[in-house]
Amino acid sequence: MSSSLLWAVDVYGKVYSLSTTRGRLERDEDTLLELKRVTAGQRCSWGIGCDHHVYLNIDPREVPIHYREETYENQRWNPVDGFTDVLLPTDRWAWSDLTGVTAQPLHSFLLPSDSWEWEGDWYVDQVCAGGDPTETGGWEYAVDFPANFSREKKWNSCVCRRRWIRDRIYKARGSWTKIPLDHPKQPPLPLSDLSCGGWEMSDQPGRYHFLWGVSQQGQVWFRSGILPQVPEGQCWEEVEAPREVAQISAGPGDLLWAVLWDGQLLVRTGICLDSPTGSSWVVVDSPPVKEGGTIHVAVGVSVVWAITKDYKVWFRRGVNSHNPCGSGWISIGGEMMMVDVGLNDQVWGVGEDRGLYFRKGVTPSEPSGRGWIPVSAQWGHSKETVGPPPPFPSLLSSAGCEFGGQVTNASHGSVLTCEDSGDTELLTTTPRPQDTPKAFIPTSDSFISSLVADREPLRTPTPSPKKPPQGKDGEATPALMCNVDLEAAQSPQGEASSLGRAGDMGPPTSVATYPLGLEPSLGLGEEDGPVWAWISGGGCDVDHTAQMTWLRPAGTEEHSPSVWVRKGSMRWWRDWKPYRWVDVGVALEQSTNVNGKRDAIFFIYFTQYDEKKYLHVFISDVTVLVPVLKENSHHAFAVYTSDNTKQRWPLILATQTEKDMADWLSLLAGCCCEARGIRGTPSRQALWSVTSKGDVMVHEPSPCLEAPAHTLPCDMMFWLQVPGHLRCVESNSLGVVWGIGYDGTAWVYSGSGRDRATLHTQTDGRTVYIYENQRWNPMTGYTDKLLPTDRFPWSDDNGFTECTKSTTHPPSPQWSWVTEWAVDFAFSGGTDKEGWQYAADFPVTFHGNKSLKDFVRRRRWVRKCKITLTAPWQEVPPIPLSDITVLPCLAQSSMEQVPVWGLSDKGDVLCRLGVTPQNPAGSSWLHVGTDQPFKSISIGGGHQVWAIARDRAVFYRGSVSASNPAGECWYHIPSPPKQSLRQLAVGRTSVYTVDENSNLWYRQGLTPSYPQGSAWELISNNVTKVSVGPLDQVWVIADWVPGCPSELSVPGAVCHRLGVGPMQPKGQSWDYGIGGGWEHISVRGSSTCHPGPYWIHPP
Repeated sequence: MSSSLLWAVDVYGKVYSLSTTRGRLERDEDTLLELKRVTAGQRCSWGIGCDHHVYLNIDPREVPIHYREETYENQRWNPVDGFTDVLLPTDRWAWSDLTGVTAQPLHSFLLPSDSWEWEGDWYVDQVCAGGDPTETGGWEYAVDFPANFSREKKWNSCVCRRRWIRDRIYKARGSWTKIPLDHPKQPPLPLSDLSCGGWEMSDQPGRYHFLWGVSQQGQVWFRSGILPQVPEGQCWEEVEAPREVAQISAGPGDLLWAVLWDGQLLVRTGICLDSPTGSSWVVVDSPPVKEGGTIHVAVGVSVVWAITKDYKVWFRRGVNSHNPCGSGWISIGGEMMMVDVGLNDQVWGVGEDRGLYFRKGVTPSEPSGRGWIPVSAQWGHSKETVGPPPPFPSLLSSAGCEFGGQVTNASHGSVLTCEDSGDTELLTTTPRPQDTPKAFIPTSDSFISSLVADREPLRTPTPSPKKPPQGKDGEATPALMCNVDLEAAQSPQGEASSLGRAGDMGPPTSVATYPLGLEPSLGLGEEDGPVWAWISGGGCDVDHTAQMTWLRPAGTEEHSPSVWVRKGSMRWWRDWKPYRWVDVGVALEQSTNVNGKRDAIFFIYFTQYDEKKYLHVFISDVTVLVPVLKENSHHAFAVYTSDNTKQRWPLILATQTEKDMADWLSLLAGCCCEARGIRGTPSRQALWSVTSKGDVMVHEPSPCLEAPAHTLPCDMMFWLQVPGHLRCVESNSLGVVWGIGYDGTAWVYSGSGRDRATLHTQTDGRTVYIYENQRWNPMTGYTDKLLPTDRFPWSDDNGFTECTKSTTHPPSPQWSWVTEWAVDFAFSGGTDKEGWQYAADFPVTFHGNKSLKDFVRRRRWVRKCKITLTAPWQEVPPIPLSDITVLPCLAQSSMEQVPVWGLSDKGDVLCRLGVTPQNPAGSSWLHVGTDQPFKSISIGGGHQVWAIARDRAVFYRGSVSASNPAGECWYHIPSPPKQSLRQLAVGRTSVYTVDENSNLWYRQGLTPSYPQGSAWELISNNVTKVSVGPLDQVWVIADWVPGCPSELSVPGAVCHRLGVGPMQPKGQSWDYGIGGGWEHISVRGSSTCHPGPYWIHPP
């Protein structure tokens, strides 16, 4: 690891640096240097001296900085003298810049500061503008000013010019030097704070810094013109702020935060390379503290830390260049005077005990770290390490703090070098006994001001005091002293002028430093190590993997609130026109408070018209995470919340690989479950559903789900994905859950009633169809050259989507082909010997025999695919099923066997024997005789078994009971007039059915003495699947949502029938929930009801 420096300033203004390789705190070579603040960047550091000047220190390892000054000598030809410097009044200056607007004679070029030196004298550039060497002493010729110059002198060349060059080099690398004052522009008022940043905003190798400052009057200043070749910058520009600013912090990127005098925070927005000063200020509330506000803020690349008046440390959540204001505060353990964010977002701090600290465990995924560890490094020539210092009283007494009444020469960074010495105060040198100072920690920028604020003037208790120096009149010459705020020095200790203590949060006072006349020459407290006031790690290249001898934790590790972040890149389906995929950055931020409770926010960052924007979703608001099928993406998933469920537009994201999608879904689902307190496997009361993609979803019901007064809105239900791939799922409240795959395989859930589900290998298969279409041509016969109005030559069933053999893929990357493409001869309507079906035109009814009126034909191609995964589903061989139903019952019900009925893929009716909560798979199938195949079956309360035959006739099975599980005979039930039924559901006392036209029907007149009912009543349309629970609650899958735009409407939305009760069994209205893309729902296990008069439990 290359060496880098950590800068620190003690309370006396002495500057120290700590090398990451040497591990030793070393005082700056300039022993007279005294700074108040230091801010470090990647290649340079800045500081504010006690003389209010700004200082710069360039890293000596940087490439030498050269700067080339240039000026142009201009001449015009006249008939008498030839080319001469006597120009026309309208011409440019005789010596000027390239444009000729500014006069630049050679003697006008001066060194910007003492940090520069000339590398040589002026010389003529012998290379012309085109890059070719000149042979005429560097002269270039043209017709007139301004024009295109060339090295060739022509007959019409009336003007000429040549360039003079002089190079200068920056010689003060590795030392602190003053930056020049702005001349003739008025420099800013004395600065109280300084911060540099912005070097990561440019990817160019010559990156430069942005420097911000705050004056003692609360004004914000920006140093413009800082370039790699001009490290000192050019001038200060004032940036208007809404109120007085006390402190400012700039990050390596485009983040800038400031602290106001009243403790509130400001955030500067719109900072970029084209606009380095930004565009506007945004006020951000301080962390929630009882009194006062923020006294310090520190900014990194994507983190913000703050210190409040009670010295508590706070971390800002959700900070990003797209969201510079963040989203909330998290309290972090420890008490600090100030903190600084360095490279890699590592955090350094000065503790309340004036020791240096480092935040351990700060990583990109855990930016808040795990605890504070002291910086224990050797200093000077001592072999002892510098850790947290002892309390100030012992520190002062051990150091023998006494004023000797002697003043040494002032350093060049001290206030004693100020030109205005009239503000200095008198220091009485009459010996007096030293008072014992009170035990407190000074918080002002001026340590001496805080130190003497509650003390009488100190005297040195010597028997024979030295005679004070005599002035011209024989009087004692007053000793010089710093310009400490007299009110602060004379006020009580608790009212010392300090940013950390002052109630009015006024502008901080400056650090006042002066020698104390101690012997030996060590300063106050140096026997025990420096007492720190400031730290800057902006140039210290340390990360969480660094092994530093001076960064070793002591004692037990601190467990404090933390923030965990997972970042990545995805594509987002933009929800406005034109709809398209957009590359975005994503971040999942999870925070843990002091009580161990966690919450999380999911951020999406994108750029629109060069403006950085973001979206965010609170994980506690997420209602479902589900994979979806989206065009041009096989790895897409949708994030639903209550709001976008109402809008029918979920947040759709896509990853690069299937593994990335699985990882993100697992991570997000885990956070959702943790936020909602969901643990373990689904309960016996759970609602089950299946998407059109085959994903199995489950919802844990609450008592308010079926409450008559305050029903839980359908769009607020949280659905959790359960591993597996099925076509339908049925359950009951005893924990018996059955499912059927797309290939007809029966599965039983193996996780009911246990903390950990038993995993098995689950497989499922699908058949993919595409259609080959042709039209007859008199010249060539049947050909794939179709009319412009026809369907595609290769398409899906309706012809709207082009589907070729090469472009048709399995449903998702989890699927794999198991067969090749083949012609499907088992096609309804019949085919010829080549598999073709014929018709007069597209689209009409196709048939298998060609006639003279048939001008189009088609044939179907088939290919099978298979999916294999590990899931808590146990296979029930060997009969493939087309439908399954389980008896709905209350949770407190007790029965020896749970009735389970099913239909084979051939339409045979089956009854499963031996099913219990302990053995949900049962033992064997019992065949129930029928005179025709069935396609739908359902069992309800009282062992009522209803079924629909493939000829769409409705039947009721009589005499079914626990002792006679198969019943005795079938009773035919008339269907609704002119309707063909396709699916039904039987509840506790009600029967619902859905016809081929998506109409929902209710069976009237059901009584224990006449269970067949009397008539069908139409309830609603727009229903594709219905499920009735043990409390007669009705849930359906709706084909579409009323009022939803057609472009947003996707078939398959979960809906709940409201108002269902004993007095109103048909309900009153629909509550539309999650969807579309849902295909099946089962509420037959949900027997959790709201206590009230509505539900009457059986004895």
